[in-house]
Amino acid sequence: MIIGTTEIQTINSFLKSESLKEVYGLIWLFVPALTLILGIIIGVLVIVWLEREISAAIQQRIGPEYAGPLGILQALADGTKLLFKEDLLPSRGDIRLFSIGPSIAVISIVLSYLIIPFGYRLVLADLSIGVFLWISISSIAPIGLLISGYVSNNKYSFLGGLRAAAQSISYEIPLTLCVLSISLLSNSSSTVDIVEVQSKYGFWGWNMWRQPIGFIVFLISSLAECERLPFDLPEAEEELVAGYQTEYSGIKYGLFYIASYLNLLVSSLFVTVLYLGGWNISIPYISVPELFGINKIASVFGITLGIFITLAKAYLFLFISITTRWTLPRMRMDQLLNLGWKFLLPISLGNLLLTTSSQLVSL
Repeated sequence: MIIGTTEIQTINSFLKSESLKEVYGLIWLFVPALTLILGIIIGVLVIVWLEREISAAIQQRIGPEYAGPLGILQALADGTKLLFKEDLLPSRGDIRLFSIGPSIAVISIVLSYLIIPFGYRLVLADLSIGVFLWISISSIAPIGLLISGYVSNNKYSFLGGLRAAAQSISYEIPLTLCVLSISLLSNSSSTVDIVEVQSKYGFWGWNMWRQPIGFIVFLISSLAECERLPFDLPEAEEELVAGYQTEYSGIKYGLFYIASYLNLLVSSLFVTVLYLGGWNISIPYISVPELFGINKIASVFGITLGIFITLAKAYLFLFISITTRWTLPRMRMDQLLNLGWKFLLPISLGNLLLTTSSQLVSL
């Protein structure tokens, strides 16, 4: 059988088009993840700038003003400086684990962003066990802190790692019980379903009103999980120099710095999703696209507005956490553990029992 020149050209063009489709498919496979990572980086830079500006306003001083307009590039300048600083290693520590510790802390927190819905169907992974996957992933971060403290061959670092592990265990249990109450109330553990259930009744359908006790416990536990004042015992500078970060420098120290703000941002987004209605504008029986007369699925404007509403609610919680830092003094370690085990745990258990009872009665 003889194949003519025309047939060969047709076959070649077909193979080229198929290969191009495969390449485009691979590229588009990574575009959502890269977009999310870029958004996370910008969000962290904005948080750092906001914290410095708000802190300066509370203390009646001038904040960053030289690096860029209004000092907005100061965080970028600090990150660049840490990137080029010398990476010092402890002479008697475990070098491999010393380098792995910060990476574990950052990666475990970044994975939590996969299940956060920023708008209608705007989520990388809408899983049926979404909120519990977040809890299981976020519980890995303290392991990285404990490893970092242990392998530094420094007593201050080791104490800071132990404090981080104890604090995480103490406040993760009330946090999980609050999330379980929300799942029972919404009849789903999917983050998208939880937002959709709240959207039925608008502002008064927020879980913040239906679960006020759980909301307060979740806020306190989130601050403790993020190691924010008054719960920053693992890195208390008056007692432990810098805690588990004492022996770190350069980019590895920067990873711990990034991890703390990533954790703060992801906690704020979960407060928005679980208790503040997510991307909905919170007008009863009126969704965002219907309000502006646009298609719910295909409209770019609707997606953009949903992202804006989600971030606005998240940054409201961030403002509360930043102002709390300069309002309340640091707790003692025994006070921190007593608050978690003797108060928040029984309260969250009682809240779960009340939620379960109300759901059984309503059947």
